[in-house]
Amino acid sequence: MPLAMNKEVFITCAVTGSGSTQDRSPHVPRSPQQIADSAIAAAQAGAAIVHCHVRDPETGTPSRDLALYREVTELIRASDTDVVLNLTAGMGGDIVFGPTDAPLPVREGTDMIGAEERVAHIAECRPEICTLDCGTMNFAEADYVMTNTPGMLRAMGQMMTDMGVKPEIEAFDTGHLWFAKELVREGVLEAPALVQLCMGVPWGAPDDLNTFMAMANNVPDDWTFSAFALGRNQMAYAAAAVLAGGNVRVGLEDNLWLEKGVLATNAQLVERAVGVVEGMGATIIGPDAVRKKLGLTKRMPV
Repeated sequence: MPLAMNKEVFITCAVTGSGSTQDRSPHVPRSPQQIADSAIAAAQAGAAIVHCHVRDPETGTPSRDLALYREVTELIRASDTDVVLNLTAGMGGDIVFGPTDAPLPVREGTDMIGAEERVAHIAECRPEICTLDCGTMNFAEADYVMTNTPGMLRAMGQMMTDMGVKPEIEAFDTGHLWFAKELVREGVLEAPALVQLCMGVPWGAPDDLNTFMAMANNVPDDWTFSAFALGRNQMAYAAAAVLAGGNVRVGLEDNLWLEKGVLATNAQLVERAVGVVEGMGATIIGPDAVRKKLGLTKRMPV
């Protein structure tokens, strides 16, 4: 596929994530107020979309507490700064196995719940977008598996569609895109779909450019995609994504550093990404333009 640079780019800021970063930087937000404030600052810096997880306010560990999601949503919606809200629906599919000679029973850290519970906060908070991790993979640490079976994805995807919330397909490898296209073919997800290409997450797609272009080339022409890479390649992928015809994701979920030895804030990462995009001759679009482009409706929590 020849390169077709995107001239009108939106930036997503992944504000806090669910990784064990809470004690590695003082800028990783924990409480609902901190998460909302960081999201709003990112929007003021140029992010059209904020992607939010929640954390235990005391420990900083990832949480599925519906009350925390609702508080974050209400704080962002009450702000004078408009932004598209994207809530994770990736929690609740974790299996941690025991040692190779005794993998069962599963170990502490396992968090497996049903489809309806996994999207309960989406039904109540009604964001414009929520994530759908479109496959199972060995995920980074120890014998931890991120589990998203075909049946689970069909159930969650249909619930999201019925709620009127746009799923953002999280594709960690080419097979995830293959299954996403099947979900659209079956009518579980509506076309044109929205995709996030997740590069450099062990042990998914590595963040070399050959793999990235294989991923980008597998996104249907009428779909919209963004891309990111972890760590030091975050800004390089801001440029690569735009050059390949996509949009940009940055944020503390994926990278803690502004430069060597300097810990970043979400707003600083967005500002840096704005500079990259505009330096390439593209225009940054805001939340209203994104809603129009993706067919999104802004709603308040129920």
